[in-house]
Amino acid sequence: MSDDVIRIFDTTLRDGEQSPGCSMNMAEKLEVANALVELGVDIIEAGFPIASPDDFKAVKTIAEQLGDRTTICGLARCRAEDIDRAWEALKHAQKSRIHVFLATSAIHMQYKLKMAEEEIIRRTAEMVGRARGYCDNIEFSPEDASRTELDFLCKVVETAITAGATTVNIPDTVGYATPSHYYNMIRTLKAQVPNIDQAIISTHCHNDLGLAVANSLAAVEAGARQVECTMNGLGERAGNAALEEIVMALKTRKDYYNITTNIKTPRLVPTSRLVSTVTGMKVQRNKAIVGQNAFAHEAGIHQHGMLQERTTYEIMRPEDVGFLGTNLVLGKHSGRHAFQDRLKSLGYTPDEETFQKVFDDFITLADKKKEVYDADIIALMEQRSHQVPEIWSMVSMHTSAGTGTIPTATIELRHENGDVRRDAATGDGPIDAVFVALERVVGVSVKLKDFDVSSVSSGKDALGQVNVTIADGSETYHGHGISTDVIEAASAAYLQALNKALSQRLSNEKQPAES
Repeated sequence: MSDDVIRIFDTTLRDGEQSPGCSMNMAEKLEVANALVELGVDIIEAGFPIASPDDFKAVKTIAEQLGDRTTICGLARCRAEDIDRAWEALKHAQKSRIHVFLATSAIHMQYKLKMAEEEIIRRTAEMVGRARGYCDNIEFSPEDASRTELDFLCKVVETAITAGATTVNIPDTVGYATPSHYYNMIRTLKAQVPNIDQAIISTHCHNDLGLAVANSLAAVEAGARQVECTMNGLGERAGNAALEEIVMALKTRKDYYNITTNIKTPRLVPTSRLVSTVTGMKVQRNKAIVGQNAFAHEAGIHQHGMLQERTTYEIMRPEDVGFLGTNLVLGKHSGRHAFQDRLKSLGYTPDEETFQKVFDDFITLADKKKEVYDADIIALMEQRSHQVPEIWSMVSMHTSAGTGTIPTATIELRHENGDVRRDAATGDGPIDAVFVALERVVGVSVKLKDFDVSSVSSGKDALGQVNVTIADGSETYHGHGISTDVIEAASAAYLQALNKALSQRLSNEKQPAES
């Protein structure tokens, strides 16, 4: 294989967001998109413009703000209205791509599309041509390609390229393929499609059999030069190929693949953490590359080997992917300059206002903890950099609980207009009581869908981080909070989620008047 560059096509904001419970609002999508640009992805699939007004707005905003720094892509079915809507969202980007797709497997043609092969060929030529009339960068996907008869797949791909497709993506839509199967598909396309050299071959693998990354790498070996993937492997059902695993496999085994990417790998862990925080989808501890245990060694023989030579049990360095452990760095007597230097070494350069808030948080934390770790500082920084508008903010909170007593909570909140309200409630426990009281003051009654507590670092005085997911009707919202007091962290997370729900309700109420 020749020395080459694999294009990384990130679909976290489109396919990743389709994962149940992972929906993001406009501000969150823009925050993730900015992080993906900093990470160095080549193409960002920002959404499916015709799917909803919110999706259209997200793609349009990302295209306008980031379309001069990387290619912004919008998805469209092989329908005129889809393609027109996608271009309307993308047209202000300096670098744009329209991604059109049409199912080609027998089962999809029979039961979903109710179309014959001849109609698929005609529709492909017509709609790819329509998209090419808008811009020069067109991607075509024969949906469910891994279950499509190979001769017909070759015919569809040839038609798409003739009509103007510059990238042909071969989706394993339902995660059905195996590495050798997928490799042979790509090799067949290269051998039998006469104009295949006029387009880049791309992969899009789902993880239903746990083979998404393996299949993607097999396709790269067969000649694919674009990989579609998501941060943390987010996506429908079991998810997509994980961006971080693809990138580090190619980097670590460059001796075999002789392939590079444009990804700035030290940004992998920070980007993974951001996506996890925004979506509320926690990364499992033993997740490859970005999991908490990815560089942990407990077995005695492993520890002995590590002490002698790190490469005995580590095939890559933690710092290569931006992983930072729990190194003790600062205490309560550390000054602003030392703290600012440490933030910079951790990869953060906040503005003065954000820095002051994080420094104040650090001083408060240092008064509660004897030892402050890098992981604590990262958590404080991420908490402040991922702020949402606060309609209500916490003034004070008090809880009471114990054996033989009724758990109670008393809270005091301040509205953004200056009004202060207080209320009290009982619950199954102190956290439940706090949640009930918060709902009563904010005036939003929701359903708690998920509640997760974990520690940021080690020790009995470790920072606790709480992630919650609530449902307000059909919409879900995520909240995140950190504190050495898990009740305080839980209240911050729940209030953040309630603020998001209330903000959306107020926005919906204004909508008719504005239209």
